Amino acid sequence: MKPISRRDFSVCLAATGLPALSQAQGAAPVEGKQYLRLAQPLAATPGKIEVYEFFLYTCPHCFAFDPLVSAWVKQLPADVSFRRIHVGVGAMHKLHQRLMATLETLGRLADLHEAVFKAIHVQHLDLSDEKAIIKFAASLGLDEAKFTSAFNDKFNTQRRIDQAASLAKSYGVETVPAIGIGGRYMTSPSLAGGPGKNAVSGGQAALALTNQLIQQLRSAKS
Repeated sequence: MKPISRRDFSVCLAATGLPALSQAQGAAPVEGKQYLRLAQPLAATPGKIEVYEFFLYTCPHCFAFDPLVSAWVKQLPADVSFRRIHVGVGAMHKLHQRLMATLETLGRLADLHEAVFKAIHVQHLDLSDEKAIIKFAASLGLDEAKFTSAFNDKFNTQRRIDQAASLAKSYGVETVPAIGIGGRYMTSPSLAGGPGKNAVSGGQAALALTNQLIQQLRSAKS
Protein backbone atom coordinates (compact mmCIF):
# COMPACT_ATOMS: atom_id res chain seq x y z
CA MET A 1 0.00 0.00 0.00
CA LYS A 2 1.32 3.45 -0.87
CA PRO A 3 2.15 5.49 2.28
CA ILE A 4 -0.32 8.25 2.89
CA SER A 5 1.06 11.73 2.34
CA ARG A 6 0.68 14.77 4.57
CA ARG A 7 -1.46 16.39 1.86
CA ASP A 8 -3.79 13.36 1.78
CA PHE A 9 -4.15 13.65 5.53
CA SER A 10 -5.13 17.31 5.25
CA VAL A 11 -7.60 16.60 2.46
CA CYS A 12 -9.24 13.88 4.52
CA LEU A 13 -9.47 16.21 7.50
CA ALA A 14 -11.10 18.91 5.42
CA ALA A 15 -13.58 16.43 3.97
CA THR A 16 -14.58 14.67 7.17
CA GLY A 17 -13.67 16.97 10.03
CA LEU A 18 -12.97 15.92 13.61
CA PRO A 19 -15.67 15.20 16.18
CA ALA A 20 -16.32 18.24 18.35
CA LEU A 21 -15.07 17.90 21.91
CA SER A 22 -18.55 18.48 23.29
CA GLN A 23 -20.23 15.84 21.14
CA ALA A 24 -20.87 12.24 22.09
CA GLN A 25 -18.26 9.98 20.53
CA GLY A 26 -20.24 6.75 20.16
CA ALA A 27 -19.58 3.46 21.94
CA ALA A 28 -17.51 3.47 25.11
CA PRO A 29 -13.82 2.73 24.44
CA VAL A 30 -12.37 -0.50 25.79
CA GLU A 31 -9.64 -0.13 28.39
CA GLY A 32 -6.63 -2.29 27.64
CA LYS A 33 -7.53 -2.47 23.96
CA GLN A 34 -8.14 1.04 22.62
CA TYR A 35 -6.44 2.87 25.46
CA LEU A 36 -4.30 2.13 28.50
CA ARG A 37 -4.72 3.29 32.07
CA LEU A 38 -1.55 4.37 33.86
CA ALA A 39 -0.70 2.14 36.81
CA GLN A 40 0.33 5.23 38.78
CA PRO A 41 -1.71 8.40 38.09
CA LEU A 42 0.35 11.57 37.62
CA ALA A 43 -0.10 14.77 39.56
CA ALA A 44 -2.41 17.16 37.74
CA THR A 45 -2.43 20.93 37.44
CA PRO A 46 -5.54 22.23 39.25
CA GLY A 47 -8.28 23.21 36.80
CA LYS A 48 -6.49 21.73 33.79
CA ILE A 49 -6.64 18.50 31.82
CA GLU A 50 -3.18 18.10 30.36
CA VAL A 51 -2.76 16.32 27.03
CA TYR A 52 0.61 15.38 25.52
CA GLU A 53 1.55 14.10 22.09
CA PHE A 54 4.72 12.00 22.14
CA PHE A 55 6.51 11.94 18.80
CA LEU A 56 9.77 11.89 16.85
CA TYR A 57 10.59 14.33 14.06
CA THR A 58 12.05 11.45 12.02
CA CYS A 59 8.93 9.27 12.38
CA PRO A 60 6.83 9.19 9.15
CA HIS A 61 3.71 8.21 11.12
CA CYS A 62 4.19 11.25 13.38
CA PHE A 63 4.62 13.44 10.30
CA ALA A 64 1.36 12.13 8.85
CA PHE A 65 -0.47 12.52 12.17
CA ASP A 66 0.72 16.08 12.76
CA PRO A 67 -1.83 17.97 10.55
CA LEU A 68 -4.71 16.25 12.36
CA VAL A 69 -3.24 17.13 15.73
CA SER A 70 -2.69 20.75 14.70
CA ALA A 71 -6.32 21.08 13.56
CA TRP A 72 -7.63 19.32 16.68
CA VAL A 73 -5.70 21.60 19.04
CA LYS A 74 -7.54 24.63 17.64
CA GLN A 75 -10.86 23.39 19.05
CA LEU A 76 -9.67 22.67 22.60
CA PRO A 77 -11.55 24.45 25.40
CA ALA A 78 -9.86 26.50 28.10
CA ASP A 79 -9.63 23.67 30.63
CA VAL A 80 -7.49 21.51 28.32
CA SER A 81 -3.79 22.23 27.81
CA PHE A 82 -1.74 20.60 25.07
CA ARG A 83 1.97 20.12 24.57
CA ARG A 84 4.08 18.15 22.11
CA ILE A 85 6.83 16.00 23.63
CA HIS A 86 9.75 14.86 21.49
CA VAL A 87 11.13 11.64 22.93
CA GLY A 88 14.84 10.93 22.93
CA VAL A 89 15.82 7.41 21.86
CA GLY A 90 19.13 7.50 19.98
CA ALA A 91 21.81 10.15 19.62
CA MET A 92 20.11 11.85 16.64
CA HIS A 93 16.72 11.80 18.36
CA LYS A 94 18.26 13.46 21.39
CA LEU A 95 19.63 16.20 19.12
CA HIS A 96 16.15 16.71 17.67
CA GLN A 97 14.74 16.73 21.19
CA ARG A 98 17.20 19.52 21.98
CA LEU A 99 16.20 21.34 18.77
CA MET A 100 12.56 21.29 19.82
CA ALA A 101 13.39 22.36 23.38
CA THR A 102 15.46 25.23 21.98
CA LEU A 103 12.57 26.40 19.79
CA GLU A 104 10.34 26.28 22.89
CA THR A 105 12.88 28.29 24.87
CA LEU A 106 13.01 30.91 22.10
CA GLY A 107 9.21 31.03 21.83
CA ARG A 108 9.31 29.86 18.20
CA LEU A 109 8.02 26.30 18.36
CA ALA A 110 4.46 27.16 17.31
CA ASP A 111 5.51 28.72 14.02
CA LEU A 112 8.53 26.53 13.20
CA HIS A 113 7.43 23.05 14.32
CA GLU A 114 6.00 22.18 10.90
CA ALA A 115 9.12 23.49 9.17
CA VAL A 116 11.25 20.95 11.05
CA PHE A 117 8.98 18.10 9.94
CA LYS A 118 9.09 19.28 6.33
CA ALA A 119 12.86 19.70 6.40
CA ILE A 120 13.24 16.02 7.27
CA HIS A 121 10.40 14.40 5.32
CA VAL A 122 9.98 16.70 2.30
CA GLN A 123 13.34 18.40 1.81
CA HIS A 124 15.25 15.37 3.14
CA LEU A 125 17.77 17.53 4.97
CA ASP A 126 20.38 15.78 7.09
CA LEU A 127 19.87 17.10 10.62
CA SER A 128 21.99 14.48 12.33
CA ASP A 129 24.60 16.68 13.99
CA GLU A 130 24.73 19.95 15.88
CA LYS A 131 26.42 21.90 13.07
CA ALA A 132 23.68 20.92 10.60
CA ILE A 133 20.95 21.86 13.07
CA ILE A 134 22.46 25.28 13.73
CA LYS A 135 22.79 25.90 9.98
CA PHE A 136 19.16 24.83 9.52
CA ALA A 137 18.01 27.15 12.32
CA ALA A 138 19.78 30.06 10.64
CA SER A 139 18.03 29.19 7.36
CA LEU A 140 14.70 29.63 9.19
CA GLY A 141 15.66 33.20 10.04
CA LEU A 142 16.75 32.56 13.62
CA ASP A 143 19.71 34.45 14.98
CA GLU A 144 22.54 31.91 14.89
CA ALA A 145 24.27 33.15 18.04
CA LYS A 146 21.05 33.25 20.07
CA PHE A 147 20.01 29.81 18.81
CA THR A 148 23.40 28.28 19.60
CA SER A 149 23.36 29.78 23.08
CA ALA A 150 19.87 28.44 23.78
CA PHE A 151 20.72 25.06 22.21
CA ASN A 152 23.54 24.65 24.73
CA ASP A 153 21.68 26.24 27.65
CA LYS A 154 22.29 24.06 30.70
CA PHE A 155 19.23 25.42 32.50
CA ASN A 156 16.22 26.40 30.38
CA THR A 157 16.67 24.05 27.43
CA GLN A 158 17.99 21.14 29.49
CA ARG A 159 15.14 21.59 31.97
CA ARG A 160 12.64 21.13 29.14
CA ILE A 161 14.46 18.02 27.92
CA ASP A 162 14.54 16.50 31.40
CA GLN A 163 10.83 17.21 31.87
CA ALA A 164 10.03 15.60 28.50
CA ALA A 165 12.03 12.49 29.38
CA SER A 166 10.27 12.24 32.73
CA LEU A 167 6.81 12.53 31.15
CA ALA A 168 7.60 9.90 28.50
CA LYS A 169 8.80 7.53 31.22
CA SER A 170 5.78 8.21 33.43
CA TYR A 171 3.38 7.49 30.57
CA GLY A 172 5.33 4.36 29.61
CA VAL A 173 5.78 5.49 26.02
CA GLU A 174 7.27 2.73 23.88
CA THR A 175 6.06 3.69 20.39
CA VAL A 176 5.13 6.94 18.66
CA PRO A 177 2.95 8.75 17.96
CA ALA A 178 1.15 8.38 21.27
CA ILE A 179 -1.17 10.60 23.30
CA GLY A 180 -1.13 10.98 27.08
CA ILE A 181 -4.35 12.26 28.62
CA GLY A 182 -4.81 13.87 32.02
CA GLY A 183 -2.09 11.90 33.77
CA ARG A 184 -4.41 8.88 33.68
CA TYR A 185 -4.60 7.43 30.15
CA MET A 186 -2.61 6.82 27.01
CA THR A 187 -3.75 5.96 23.48
CA SER A 188 -2.38 6.11 19.93
CA PRO A 189 -3.54 5.84 16.32
CA SER A 190 -2.57 2.16 16.30
CA LEU A 191 -4.42 1.38 19.55
CA ALA A 192 -7.53 3.45 18.87
CA GLY A 193 -7.76 2.56 15.18
CA GLY A 194 -7.11 -1.13 15.56
CA PRO A 195 -5.60 -3.52 12.99
CA GLY A 196 -6.14 -2.83 9.31
CA LYS A 197 -6.85 0.87 9.72
CA ASN A 198 -4.96 3.37 7.59
CA ALA A 199 -3.15 6.41 8.92
CA VAL A 200 -6.14 8.70 8.46
CA SER A 201 -8.75 6.58 10.21
CA GLY A 202 -6.29 5.58 12.95
CA GLY A 203 -5.43 9.21 13.64
CA GLN A 204 -9.06 10.28 13.60
CA ALA A 205 -9.93 7.45 15.99
CA ALA A 206 -7.15 8.41 18.39
CA LEU A 207 -8.28 12.03 18.60
CA ALA A 208 -11.95 11.09 18.92
CA LEU A 209 -11.01 8.73 21.75
CA THR A 210 -8.92 11.46 23.36
CA ASN A 211 -12.04 13.64 23.30
CA GLN A 212 -13.98 10.89 25.08
CA LEU A 213 -11.34 10.46 27.75
CA ILE A 214 -11.17 14.22 28.30
CA GLN A 215 -14.94 14.24 28.82
CA GLN A 216 -14.60 11.30 31.18
CA LEU A 217 -12.00 13.14 33.25
CA ARG A 218 -14.09 16.30 33.24
CA SER A 219 -17.19 14.42 34.41
CA ALA A 220 -15.22 12.81 37.24
CA LYS A 221 -14.20 16.26 38.49
CA SER A 222 -17.72 17.69 38.42
